[in-house]
Amino acid sequence: FLEEGVWIDKQFNHANAGGKVTVPPTQYHSWVTKDGSAGPTGEGGFKAEAGRYHLYVSYGCPFAHRAIIARRLKGLEGIISMSVVNGVMRENGWTFEDGPDVIADPVIGAKYLHQIYTLDNPKCSGKVTVPVLFDKQTRRIVNNESPEIIRMFNTAFDDVGAAPGDYYPAELKEEIDQVNGRVFGTVNIGVYKAGFATAQEPYEAAVKELFESLDWLEERLSKTRYLVGNRLTEADIRLFTTLVRFDAAYHGHFKCNLRRIEDYPALSAYLRDIYQTQGVGETVKLEHIKRTYYLSHLHINPSGIVPAGPVLDFTQPHGRDKI
Repeated sequence: FLEEGVWIDKQFNHANAGGKVTVPPTQYHSWVTKDGSAGPTGEGGFKAEAGRYHLYVSYGCPFAHRAIIARRLKGLEGIISMSVVNGVMRENGWTFEDGPDVIADPVIGAKYLHQIYTLDNPKCSGKVTVPVLFDKQTRRIVNNESPEIIRMFNTAFDDVGAAPGDYYPAELKEEIDQVNGRVFGTVNIGVYKAGFATAQEPYEAAVKELFESLDWLEERLSKTRYLVGNRLTEADIRLFTTLVRFDAAYHGHFKCNLRRIEDYPALSAYLRDIYQTQGVGETVKLEHIKRTYYLSHLHINPSGIVPAGPVLDFTQPHGRDKI
């Protein structure tokens, strides 16, 4: 993490004194808008323009993966450039060290992602996370909060060449927000609450909440193809990036092992359905994902051994189009 602009080579402590995981807030919350006016939070001055913005991501991180999918679904590859950090995060945090799937930084040729944070603010303090949406014109970070970035991608670039598609439609916003709230607190973050817990009681509490929500999702998705309405929305994108990592990483590495996603008939078919949505499957890199978790968190996996399995095939028929 950064402290007054200086990189501190120390494992960030996610758990409090009682062993319960707490989630630190992200720092950057400005918005790209069609006309450059201020968004719901942060500052104005970030007008949607082709070629102006750059996205920093990791294929291993589920939160960055949301932004990768949104960029792909909205056809923004030619409008917003993208760099990919090395999947293994250790003493220097996220780096651009050569490795599988790495795309180097074109802005300043950064070796480490924390250099992008200190480019924006030389006295920056806090965690250095992905995704990061960066303005190449002002050389400032616009936003590093994935839910806000995917909503920007949803509409802000529609007048400068984005593909059609609305993944946060007005008539479904209230229900999407309700679903997102439960999924975020107990599933998206729930796996981390279990995996990074340092005491038995908070670990068991997190696992209980997680699987109660997975059971709830199983029941919901046994009756409807998508989480909200009869169409793909941001709620599906936000859930998908956790589900697709679950059996490969969270079940073993984070001890979320009451059941696999494969053990849920509706959830596993839903996972295959979203994966097979045009443009989504190509953003999933399972070996990269496993390396990120098993090689980065040596306090959990000190041997650094990456498991050979599980064998997962998300291309099998899902049958969800009949619902």
